[in-house]
Amino acid sequence: MPNQLSIPFKRTYIIPIRQAVRDYILAHYRDTHPDAYRWDIGHWEKLRAEATSGGVHIERVHALISYHAQLVFVLTKLPADIGLEIPYAPAFDSSALPFSLNNLIYERACVLFNLAALYSQLGGAEDRSKPEGLKQAIKFYQAGSSAAGTLGYLHDSVLPQLQTSLGQEDPPPELTGLFIKSLEFLMLAQAQECVWQRAVMDNYKNGLIAKLAAKVASFYESAHEHVRSSSSSVKRAIPSHWMAHLETKSYHFQAAAQYRKSLEDLEAHHYGLEVARLTEAHILAKKGYDVARRGGVAQPVLQDIKSLLDILQKNISRAERDNDLIYHQDVPPPSALPPIAEVTMAQPVIDPGLQDVKSTVGTDAVIFGELLGWGARLAIEIYNDRRRNWIAEEVQERAQRLDDTMSNELETLNLPAVFDALDRPIGLPPSLLKKAEEVRLESGPERIETYIRDVQALAAHVSSLLDEAMDILDQEADEDEILREGDHAIERLPSLEANKDLIAKEKQYRTVLEQARESDAHVRTKWEEWEDSIVQLTWPEADLERSVPSSTVSWGERSGSMDPTRVHARALRTLLEQLDDLSKTRAEIVARVDRLASSDDITQRIAKAASAMEQWVNVQPAMFEDLLDEELCKYDKYRVQLEENGQKQVEVLDAVKERHAQFVRSRKEDGVVKEREHALQSLDLAYHKYREILRNLEEGQKFYNDFSAILSEFRALCKDFAAARREEASTLARRMGELMLSNRAAVEQQPSVDEQAPLSRNEPVQKLRAALDLPPPDSDEWETMNLPPAPAPSTPRRVEPTRKIGRSAQKGR
Repeated sequence: MPNQLSIPFKRTYIIPIRQAVRDYILAHYRDTHPDAYRWDIGHWEKLRAEATSGGVHIERVHALISYHAQLVFVLTKLPADIGLEIPYAPAFDSSALPFSLNNLIYERACVLFNLAALYSQLGGAEDRSKPEGLKQAIKFYQAGSSAAGTLGYLHDSVLPQLQTSLGQEDPPPELTGLFIKSLEFLMLAQAQECVWQRAVMDNYKNGLIAKLAAKVASFYESAHEHVRSSSSSVKRAIPSHWMAHLETKSYHFQAAAQYRKSLEDLEAHHYGLEVARLTEAHILAKKGYDVARRGGVAQPVLQDIKSLLDILQKNISRAERDNDLIYHQDVPPPSALPPIAEVTMAQPVIDPGLQDVKSTVGTDAVIFGELLGWGARLAIEIYNDRRRNWIAEEVQERAQRLDDTMSNELETLNLPAVFDALDRPIGLPPSLLKKAEEVRLESGPERIETYIRDVQALAAHVSSLLDEAMDILDQEADEDEILREGDHAIERLPSLEANKDLIAKEKQYRTVLEQARESDAHVRTKWEEWEDSIVQLTWPEADLERSVPSSTVSWGERSGSMDPTRVHARALRTLLEQLDDLSKTRAEIVARVDRLASSDDITQRIAKAASAMEQWVNVQPAMFEDLLDEELCKYDKYRVQLEENGQKQVEVLDAVKERHAQFVRSRKEDGVVKEREHALQSLDLAYHKYREILRNLEEGQKFYNDFSAILSEFRALCKDFAAARREEASTLARRMGELMLSNRAAVEQQPSVDEQAPLSRNEPVQKLRAALDLPPPDSDEWETMNLPPAPAPSTPRRVEPTRKIGRSAQKGR
């Protein structure tokens, strides 16, 4: 068994690369089919199989480095989470359950870990009793293609990416920063130890050997400190003897450094320093030997420290005797000894194949070289979202607000219904007949009633979901109270504290639900207010016409050519036509924007920009910000057009209000026309209210459907919470039961009072004899005997025997 440690491999399993990649491409690429990447997927599977199979052989290094290089490029094309679960067993317990993550960066980190493990095992397999073996071991541990360099690259370049991709989730214990750094220091320590061994073998000067040994000890101490500073999960993950090995090696080489320095002092005739260093070395070696013996380290390690301890004991006896009898030099305390300067020969050098992945791949085709990278694709999605939101906010909603403003203003002024009353003194205007027919064909009132019932049913369903969720929490709280009724302390939060987040969510949902109920009530009130007028629109045309008052004189007969009312009406019509033209212009602008957006595809431009970047660069969406802003600028002209259109509408509406006021003043005397105007206005407004109520009910229906899904998830959360709490309560109850049984068993095993103080062999005979040695009944000794005091009256059962004795004594007398 060697006296150095090797890192074991992380064992993995076959993963469904083909299915995961196909599903991802089908879901995220509309213009690409997975069959176009059959070679890429097959090459990926082949490289992984080569990298994860095979034993400890130098040729496997190339397989791991090649696979890592391709993974680097794959991560520029695909995100880390493509739905591919990657399992790796713990390195130090390959029989344990694997740790699986949907993360390609996790795959990359494990590949680098196994590469470092391969280097360490290759170094440990070398014959270090020969110079050539030492040279190869040093190479594998630290120089050129090295374990230490690979671990350093893993720690600095890959682990930060892995932690970022995992978010709040913890990585496996073996891929934490402190543990990887500890392994790096371990590999450097073993490489430096090989250099020290080569120096001893080549009979270098004792001073240089001491400096090399001091650095070996420093590396081992750093490795030990990093493991000791790690979390408990890391400490549990590594074998128990590793900590003892690191500490033993640190003490060993501290002692070896002092020993070699003492030999240098001996050569320089510094006999007092020699004795002091030998004493310090002996103390350190003794500590190392005790740690090794208790920690169960490998036998060669224990034998090494034992051999050093024996050498030190012999040299201390010789040095102290010589100094006491011959040299008589002062022996300084350990704190006064000059420190030993460290000489570092082991440096972590990263393999060029890891730093320059392009040179590793060489002329081989990269995997997914023709696939648009995920960063570029995400940039396209970001652009589409921004464009969609911009169009909705700056064009569609702005145009709708202008239309609503125009309609509300005209509705307030009773336009254009006022002209219908004037132009058609009898009958109904064609526009109103068309609206009435529309309501009649749609069975308007029945449709509204159906919508109202559906919305009420949905509201009741949503409310029941929220009530069910609270019933679950209430039941769990009752169970928690029952559990706490016992005398045992329950070491968990009460339900009121444990479910406070869920209760807070429930209050928010309840508030939203109350607001929705108020909105529903407002819509029903609106329906009740306008129900008769909307129902009137469904009447047959003849009945509807009879319900509207008519005037017997036409507008043309009543108005002269110079009549002010006619002049104002004509001006109003012109202004209304202008408003209608503005509305049509807005609709055309919205249509043009929609047509431009439907044909707007920046995929080619993004792909061109991405291809101009370095091939191995991990393309991020932020790299395309300037391009996205430039593309969105082509829509700005439509916003400017709408702003100008809105400003023009404000001017026309102001003119309409002024002209309408003049028109109304000129017609104050015509009561019949006013009555007809009011009736037509009421019917026209009823149609608009019909549409408004329908829109409100459709929005309410959609709201409750969406809210139902949210509350279903909330109810599931409550169920999971209650289930977890019940499982926790069951565990606590089982533990309390086991504790009660153990306490009862302990009580039963304790001796009783009689068993704790057993009578001696003679005590029963003496007590019996004392009971039988009573004086005769007529003896005077009864008067002088010290009898026990009479029992208290509250214990009558003990009084009876005394009374019997008294009576028997009197009878004897």
